[in-house]
Amino acid sequence: MLYPDNSADKLGFTEVKELIKAHCLSVMGQQMVDKIQVMNNFELIQRFMGQAQEFKNILQNDQALPINHFYDIKSLAGKVRIEGTFLSEEEFFQVHTSLTTVFAVISYFNERAGQYPNLEALFEHLPIEKAIIKKIDMVLDAKGKIRPNASRELQEITSGIAKAEQEARRKMDHIFKSASSNGWTADGTLTIRDGRLCIPLLAENKRKLKGFIHDESATGQTVYMEPEEVFSLNNQIRDLEFERRREIVKILTQLTDELRPYVPLLLAYHGLLTKLDLVRAKALFAIDIEGEMPALVNEPRLRLINARHPLLFLSFKKEQRTVVPLNVHIDEGVRIITVSGPNAGGKSVCMKTVGLLQMMAQAGLLIPADGSSTMGVFRQMFVDIGDDQSIESDLSTYSAHLSKMKHFVEMANAKTMILIDEFGTGTDPQFGGPIAEAVLESLNNKKVRGMVTTHYSNLKIFSSNAEGIENASMLFDNTQMRPLYQLEVGKPGSSYAFEIAQKIGLPQPVLSLARNKIGDNQKKVDTLLVDLEREKKEIYDTKVQLNRQQKRVNDLLAENEKLKSYLEENQKALIRDAKQQAKEIISNANKLVENTISEIKSSQADKERTRELRANLDRELQKNTVKQAPAAAKPAADEEIKVGDWVKLTDSETTGQVMEIAKDNLIIAIGDLRTVTKRKRVQKVSRKEVPKEIRRAGTSASSSSDVANFSPEIDVRGMRGEDAIHSIEKLLDRAIMMSFGSLKIIHGKGDGILRKLIRGYLKKYNEVSHMEDEHADRGGDGITYVYLK
Repeated sequence: MLYPDNSADKLGFTEVKELIKAHCLSVMGQQMVDKIQVMNNFELIQRFMGQAQEFKNILQNDQALPINHFYDIKSLAGKVRIEGTFLSEEEFFQVHTSLTTVFAVISYFNERAGQYPNLEALFEHLPIEKAIIKKIDMVLDAKGKIRPNASRELQEITSGIAKAEQEARRKMDHIFKSASSNGWTADGTLTIRDGRLCIPLLAENKRKLKGFIHDESATGQTVYMEPEEVFSLNNQIRDLEFERRREIVKILTQLTDELRPYVPLLLAYHGLLTKLDLVRAKALFAIDIEGEMPALVNEPRLRLINARHPLLFLSFKKEQRTVVPLNVHIDEGVRIITVSGPNAGGKSVCMKTVGLLQMMAQAGLLIPADGSSTMGVFRQMFVDIGDDQSIESDLSTYSAHLSKMKHFVEMANAKTMILIDEFGTGTDPQFGGPIAEAVLESLNNKKVRGMVTTHYSNLKIFSSNAEGIENASMLFDNTQMRPLYQLEVGKPGSSYAFEIAQKIGLPQPVLSLARNKIGDNQKKVDTLLVDLEREKKEIYDTKVQLNRQQKRVNDLLAENEKLKSYLEENQKALIRDAKQQAKEIISNANKLVENTISEIKSSQADKERTRELRANLDRELQKNTVKQAPAAAKPAADEEIKVGDWVKLTDSETTGQVMEIAKDNLIIAIGDLRTVTKRKRVQKVSRKEVPKEIRRAGTSASSSSDVANFSPEIDVRGMRGEDAIHSIEKLLDRAIMMSFGSLKIIHGKGDGILRKLIRGYLKKYNEVSHMEDEHADRGGDGITYVYLK
């Protein structure tokens, strides 16, 4: 599929694989990375890319997947398969740890059934055989060591060793104390020689004790003796230890025999762990390069939006620089793009970016491009980059190029991508140009897709006239004499040979002589290209400026709609409250009238009493009568309204407090409500003129919404789940109302129950964008950051 064989090296795909390999947890995963290759099976590409995308979502937005321990189960299973062999304690512990990881992973995805379908397919129909772990647990402890009671015989041997050691120690202490009291010992305590516990004796006293001398000091003044009484006990202990070792081998052999029927299942578990390690490494690399999953189509075409070369992106990232994004499309209408432009202008990088991203996509990797990009499938990729001259094959640079062109012309078809750098170079331009043009015409007739770079004018002219081929150029700022590294499709570009030579400082007489040596037609073509380039630059700058202005207009329109919606909502709330208040007034009025009539009847129409009742009725009527506001006097020119001032709407008696000032608009708090009005529609009033109940409500509203006093952090450690959710809900509501971007929730680690409860609850909110753990050095998964849309 790839031609030549070193195409992956030429485009940087081999380096990409090495970077992925660095993220693997196991040797098996690294071996799987080595096997990554460019595919043309659409279903496989889609599945592999979907797995990487899902794992990336887990790493960025979900609870960490429990895959910390990977061991080579395959080699251990191969050892188990052989009759008469047995696994060591360490090897059984590796099997146990790996299987624990496998079961934890399967349980993790079972809890999220249907959420990650491509990853779930990795262990579909794979049984959870916990009997293997149970068998190992009966023999090994939590640290991977043989349990003393793994068998009745082992327990008896272990008990016998403990008793013999205790007896030997007791006798040794008794003899040591006796020898010390007699002055036979040298300075020091009991010591070990040849693995045996010995007493340090002065050399002149060595005949006073019966025993075996294991060693003596360098001066010969001290000997190290094992007493005769202890010697036999130590031999007994050693015999028991040999017996214990034989019993352990017997137990491990028996356990290995019990595991032998599970060898196929162990190999399946090994495959799952290896694949997960590979997918995890691909997802981590995608995060490094800010990779996304493009739309995939089973056709030989592509559309890259804001694409970046991954290796260049990582290099620039270290230097805190940014890569200029690439936008390009290749399809049935535009099959081949001929890129021209200045030297060091980015032509080769542009072409290599297209080729490398196509390789990555067909290898099932996420690519550093916008998610709205489209990637297709090419059956073949032919690459001609660099100098492949060969002394052994007697090939010059140009001969090597021609050899590749021969293969391209003979083998290429409509599902082939070609990438040719510096098309036609390596020989006399007078002949190299026509040959390159003929090859390009032949490839175009075969409907191949791809990209070529060139400086030849005849190829630029041919590309302008040929159907299916499009000229493109790398933009160049001829004012500051520097490349812009931006691809512009539609027109060819100048090489800017004379301009670059002038900037470098080539003497003017040499430049003049060079200009006189080129033909008039070539001068006109080059001048025309330079003028076109200048016009393109001006158009591009104008386009960028218009886009900024349009974005500003769109932002203002969106803000206006938001304010309008906000005002309508508050207006509805005010009307609703007014209606409720009116109902209460009418209800109270009806009660008052009924009571008044009842009083008049009961007083038998006494004039004095009737007059008092009518006066009371008039007072209540006056109390609930809306006064007509006098014509609002314009505030004095120097009477500036500030945040916190009390104001009154000029067309009503409504009083509120200024919460925010945005140009000519004021956001006013009226009790618990907010409204937006023009500055000219309000009149500043003193605090004394505001009724006490309104001041209290305003002060309460002001303090509750004061952004300066709001803390986007909450500590719920020690709380019950229900109380923690209630506290977080209140904090989240306030954060959304105040347009805060993120919240910090401290819930602690523990068993992870509270963290899981909180995150599960927050996922229900549409306003929540995503969640992530704190940095490992500052709390890790004991703290959750919640990011709001």
